[in-house]
Amino acid sequence: MGSAGVSRAEPVLLRAGHRRDVREARGRDARLLGQPLLSRSRGAAQPGLPAGDGALSDARRERPSRVRAGRARPRRGVPEPRHQSQRAREEVSVTHGIEEQVRPAKAAPEIEQPRRRRPNLAPYAFLAPYLVVTGVFVAYPLVHAAVLAFHQTNGPASRAFVGLDNFRYLLTDPVFHKALWNTTVFALFSLFLQLPLSMALALLLNTSKGRMKSIFRLVLFSPNLVGQIFVGILFSVLFTPRYGLINRFVHALVGWGLEERWLGNPSLVMPAIVITSLWLWVGFNMIYFLAALQSVDKSLEEAARVDGANRFQVFWHVTLPSIRHVVVFVVVTSLIGSYQLFELPLALMPDSYGRGPDDAGLTVITYLYDVGFTSGDLGLGSAVGWLLAVIIFGLSLLQIKVARVAED
Repeated sequence: MGSAGVSRAEPVLLRAGHRRDVREARGRDARLLGQPLLSRSRGAAQPGLPAGDGALSDARRERPSRVRAGRARPRRGVPEPRHQSQRAREEVSVTHGIEEQVRPAKAAPEIEQPRRRRPNLAPYAFLAPYLVVTGVFVAYPLVHAAVLAFHQTNGPASRAFVGLDNFRYLLTDPVFHKALWNTTVFALFSLFLQLPLSMALALLLNTSKGRMKSIFRLVLFSPNLVGQIFVGILFSVLFTPRYGLINRFVHALVGWGLEERWLGNPSLVMPAIVITSLWLWVGFNMIYFLAALQSVDKSLEEAARVDGANRFQVFWHVTLPSIRHVVVFVVVTSLIGSYQLFELPLALMPDSYGRGPDDAGLTVITYLYDVGFTSGDLGLGSAVGWLLAVIIFGLSLLQIKVARVAED
């Protein structure tokens, strides 16, 4: 069983180490046992080793690591191999950080100084004509009149300072009192006759419909287009005895008055001036009231009618309070215009320069014209003008105050 010439049979069950190919693959060269493992693994093909070992080692070196980040632990005493690209990235990052630390800070940008804009002179150029005209024809005359009011003059050349003597003289002059009384009477009659007539005509035109509305509005407003001088000349013809249209109309109504001299009777001069002013100014004030009535909220009037209010109650409690601001404006402007009455009496009675018989038609402005331009005392005339301005200003403030109290 044991013949020497017969080779010993291989074991039936062989371990991996007993296989020849495994032994050849795992063989180690005795010359490499003393070298470090790292140097041996980095060699390409060591002498004495099979070619498969070198290729296997290169394949393992090029294979990407599967170790998760944060869990790889380097071996003790063995430096951890790093990839060349990783080292390059670290060097670039360190160099970039150093450059950022060493790089000098940028200088702050210079703030551009705002350019000095040229002034826009166009608005001043447009306002210049108005300012020049206002200064020459309004501001300078007011200042000059205020200075003259404290002087006595005999024409424009001679002047003597008298202080308040001009105002004292006016307070004691009966002619000035007559002129102030006539002007006040005319203003009161104008207010109590013009304003109701203007309001009545405005109400009629506001409620009427049709093409005739515009025609009547034009006809009633047309006297203001011709001026006071033309109206005064026209009515001076209408007031003539026997042939005048007004005398004939009165005679047809009452049977007398055909020979009546309206402009020659002291008791009829002021009524003649008032009648003329009614025809002149009623249509003018009517336009203001008509515009105000057209802006009233119609729903308020309809609500008042639904509640059982009649027309007068609707007008007094709804319409009139809605246009009270326009009413105050018309009252103030009519009062100022009444105290400035001058052209109408002068055109009606040119022979007496608007004074009329017994100074029945004398107004404050006519008195100012007589003492200032006829007598040549410009200082006294300036005092009359400033006193009239104070009176008008005081009455206007009183009316505005009364209107505010009534509104509250």
